[in-house]
Amino acid sequence: TFFLRSVSVKRVLLVTTQDWNVGCTSVENQFNLFFSGSSLVFFFFPLPGAGGWSPMVTDKKPWLQVDLREQKEVTAVATQGRYNSSDWVSRYLLLHSDTGQAWKRYRQDDSVWRFVGNMNSEAAVQNKLSHSVKTRFLRFVPLDWNPSGWLGLRVEVYGCFYKSDVADFDGRSSLLYRFNQKSMSTMKDVISLRFKSRQAEGVLLHGEGQRGDYITLELHRGRLALYLNLGESPLFSSSRVAVTVGSLLDDQHWHSVVIERFNKQVNLTMDSHTQHFQTKGEGDSLEVDYEGNVTFSCSWPHLPACTFLSSSSSFLLLPAAAPSGLMAGFSVCFQFRTWNSEGLLLSVQLSRESWRLDLCSVFILNDVKYFPLSPGYRVNDGLWHSVNLDTRGLQITLILDSEPATTIEKWEQLEAIGNFYFGGCPPAACQNLTLAFQGCIRLISINGQQVNLNHVQQRLLGIYNGLQFDTCNIRDRCLPNLCEHGGQCGQSWSSFSCDCSGTDYSGATCHNSIYETSCTAYKLIGSSSGLYTIDPDGSGPLGPTEVYCNMTEERVWTVMTHNVTAPVRVQGSSLQHPHIMKLKYSASAEQMRSIIMASEQCQQEVVYSCKKSRLFNTKDGHPLSWWLDQRGDRRSYWGGFLPGVQQCSCSLEENCIDMNYFCNCDADKASWANDSGVLSYKEHLPVSHVVIGDTNRTGSEAIYQIGPLRCYGDKSIWNAVSFYQESSSLLFPTLQGELTCDISFYFKTSVRSGVLLENLGHKDFIRVELSSPSVVTFSFDVGNGPVVLAVKSHLPLNDRQWHYVRVERNMKEASLQVDQLPLHFLEAPADGHCRLRLNNQLFVGATASQQRGFLGCIRTLTVNGVIYDLEERAKMTPGVSSGCPGYCSSFSSLCHNRGRCIEKSSSYTCDCSQSAYGGPNCKEEVSVSFDTESSVTFTFQEPFSVMQNRSSQTSGVSRESSSRSREDVAFSFITSHSPAMLLTVSTFSQQYMAIILARNGSLQIWYHLQTHRKPDMFIPILSSLADGQLHHIRIHHEGKDLYVQVSSQLIYFCLSQPRITSQYEVVEAGSRGFIGCLSSVQFNHMAPLKALLLNRGSSLVTVRGPLVQSNCGALADSIKSHNLRGNTLCVSTAVVFIVVCVLAVVTHLLYRRWTQRSNKSIKEKEHCHGNRKEIHINNSLRDNMKEYYI
Repeated sequence: TFFLRSVSVKRVLLVTTQDWNVGCTSVENQFNLFFSGSSLVFFFFPLPGAGGWSPMVTDKKPWLQVDLREQKEVTAVATQGRYNSSDWVSRYLLLHSDTGQAWKRYRQDDSVWRFVGNMNSEAAVQNKLSHSVKTRFLRFVPLDWNPSGWLGLRVEVYGCFYKSDVADFDGRSSLLYRFNQKSMSTMKDVISLRFKSRQAEGVLLHGEGQRGDYITLELHRGRLALYLNLGESPLFSSSRVAVTVGSLLDDQHWHSVVIERFNKQVNLTMDSHTQHFQTKGEGDSLEVDYEGNVTFSCSWPHLPACTFLSSSSSFLLLPAAAPSGLMAGFSVCFQFRTWNSEGLLLSVQLSRESWRLDLCSVFILNDVKYFPLSPGYRVNDGLWHSVNLDTRGLQITLILDSEPATTIEKWEQLEAIGNFYFGGCPPAACQNLTLAFQGCIRLISINGQQVNLNHVQQRLLGIYNGLQFDTCNIRDRCLPNLCEHGGQCGQSWSSFSCDCSGTDYSGATCHNSIYETSCTAYKLIGSSSGLYTIDPDGSGPLGPTEVYCNMTEERVWTVMTHNVTAPVRVQGSSLQHPHIMKLKYSASAEQMRSIIMASEQCQQEVVYSCKKSRLFNTKDGHPLSWWLDQRGDRRSYWGGFLPGVQQCSCSLEENCIDMNYFCNCDADKASWANDSGVLSYKEHLPVSHVVIGDTNRTGSEAIYQIGPLRCYGDKSIWNAVSFYQESSSLLFPTLQGELTCDISFYFKTSVRSGVLLENLGHKDFIRVELSSPSVVTFSFDVGNGPVVLAVKSHLPLNDRQWHYVRVERNMKEASLQVDQLPLHFLEAPADGHCRLRLNNQLFVGATASQQRGFLGCIRTLTVNGVIYDLEERAKMTPGVSSGCPGYCSSFSSLCHNRGRCIEKSSSYTCDCSQSAYGGPNCKEEVSVSFDTESSVTFTFQEPFSVMQNRSSQTSGVSRESSSRSREDVAFSFITSHSPAMLLTVSTFSQQYMAIILARNGSLQIWYHLQTHRKPDMFIPILSSLADGQLHHIRIHHEGKDLYVQVSSQLIYFCLSQPRITSQYEVVEAGSRGFIGCLSSVQFNHMAPLKALLLNRGSSLVTVRGPLVQSNCGALADSIKSHNLRGNTLCVSTAVVFIVVCVLAVVTHLLYRRWTQRSNKSIKEKEHCHGNRKEIHINNSLRDNMKEYYI
């Protein structure tokens, strides 16, 4: 039966049709057609001359409902416009229901699916469902239609008959199943069922055996939990651990469950989500006993709900029903569910006071707040919660769920005046407006009378706005968890967010590693030797590991240690009972493999001393000692020799003590001999095991020591290719980035435009291109229409210099970064298509059609942490050559510390303008000493966002692009005094960032980004830094993420809630100044200390007191490097310093503004600095300018 939405039925037509079939046997059905509306003449598809459904123009939210008379398995739907008209639907939603009252939106790829409809009135468009729907009712909800006409629809539904036995449970009943034999033991099980429920708790299936085996499938807090044990522990023991899938399963809709077990391997599938796990217990079979045989059937009523869609305008007005009984007052009951932490649930005007209930566990009576919930009790968990309010008698009683009642005694009876507002309140009707409720409400009862929501929908009762009836559209946006690398997912009604605390990753979905990928990368940003954490595959799955970076040589060495550092003495071993030592490294095998493959060369020293202990001197040629490589394969060549030959380094150097043997130890002398050397075939490294088998003879002995794995070079940094034909491109496998994808690379060119890379799908695509000499664009389509992000540079990008590009797309946002320009991003829609489906190859240097090719060089192409070998692919591609001509394309870094290499006609030069260092190669530190009366103020006009968010439009290119709050700060300092002000940055809107040393010498970082709330304060390290030693500080802030690196220790913070109540410490530090030395100060692309020395006459730099240029930072680093030089096996971070700098004063205008408002004692403390003046700037630039005080 097809139902068309209307109050009156004008005509009935009985038609016999032949169902079109998709994957099922065709069946013949008879349908009754009910339709209404002046535009409808006939309704049936595909009979010639049929008209179609077209609603009245006054119907604001039309839909078409189909009743299939009984439950069917629907596999496809087709639509057509109204016959011979300009009316059709171009996009629509599909809802399904068993009862015609509780509706569920069809979902695909974890999102509400929007079906593509028609482009004209005659062509039929069929949409096959990716997963079939077992339902009786279908509802077509138009979203878009012909803009030049109206909406019209003819539909056809495809599918099969579906029959299934149904058992109904009331919470006290059960069904027992008896197997043929009393007890059965199985190695393989497949259990499948479908269920629907209105309760969030309950056991679906349970069985147990005599030896402790059990299986339990239950609902817990709306999730499906499976407990499966093969004899490990007694039932309901404390060790029970559940595997959970699904969420919000108490939605009164059918859900499918399949449990597949083979031995201990189990797949648990709920709808489209699967969990793979291994069972506990000692056995591999499941033994269960069952008794009894009971069947029954019953029914229970549907509980209709309504959805409040808008957080600003949704509300439901209901009149007060007559009080029941003799007692005056009123009572209200209802249930709600939501993810939001704030929102108005109920508001009512009382006879003498106002009363409202908010979602944040507060009800407010006459502007007085009451908290009815226990600490830690949450009502924004997506579950149904009940509210019971009663004002009868001389008191107000509120009960939430099973929490203790909250009671307020009153002297007189309270009566409701006017109406009850649920979920929100129009501005004209309420005072003290609160954020409207977003969520679902059901079972509303006023004065004991149930509210009929169908009457509300038909506008026969009450008034509503922004509501959707017969469905609860709550969605668990954390299922599946789209936060990567262990990030914790949190959600509201319309979005989700990721808490990346403790994950070592950042970004909207915890996708980006906070660490550099190699020691070489650390050196390029100005770091010195020490222990560092690197993430060898960046955003990939391997995770970070700690290594020692030795930067004392021209080559940067990465050192990975293991657990056996001391020499090992071996006696009494033989081939039958060998000595076996397993080496455990600081990095995992996968991490080490990634580091090795990305390095130019690796080596590991083997020191081996022997006395009457042979290595290879046997009659049958079998080795007596050997080592195992990273894969566990036996290697019998020894240090210093080539793979595959059982020899030692003395054989290669022709200096063995007995030239009849290839190793010194094989001479089998009673005196000590040595066969040491370096293993350098990196495909076999590192050494995982050492096996010694010839020390069991009298006087036989061996001593060995395996050094750490040492690698140098980063092959990815200068893996470059040149494109010299527009039609040429490099082809790689399809990008694997349905949900998340990041791409980064460098390019240089002299052409005006060209496609840098592209990957196409059937409709989806992703593309990065230089669209004009100064604009890079990132465009893609995941099914919601093309999206374009663009970054425009104030300087041309086709200047034959290297430029950095990074793009990222995930479920939360898309972003584009070019060089040091602002990060532009675009938030993803809350609903809609989200998976990027690509099926062609990745084209680098051109499009798939070989058009708009790129001419120039590309290097360091990285996709999701994987380095693409451009040079190897170029060897087999015409029009592309390996490498890139020019001095600045050398593997060795010519310019250091963020210095930029500039190509000249026959040479190169280093642009150090954006580096805190100076000199020909940007390696010379810039340090300045001050006396007590000295200070520096640096005023700059920031070309992009600093410490605030700003919207910006990229002229005609990007739909909605913004610059995100972002700062990168780096500096070094020496001081013996605290408190002290190290550095501050502020805007004239009183936003600021301050870095200070507290009284105890601990480092404090203050952020005040929102003037309406208190500042955030963070303490990355508690120990005193006022110790007269050189300390290196790096700070990266982006959005809510803050990363602080003190020397080589990295700490993560989240800017979320204010942590302090007083700003006295900042005021005190600002009044005391700073006594010490500051070196290599970098703020984003600016170097204020260097600007001071180079531009002493500039109006942007204000200097007070004498200034002395110093080399304290370089001297301290040189002493540290000297102490580390020459020690390859020992990892140490000990540092010895000579303090040669005394005094720098760092203060800020903002602190003087504070101190002027403070008490007299604080004013006295800052009086000695009162002669410092505020810098004067042009008022027209005032809003865009920042101050930087040193």
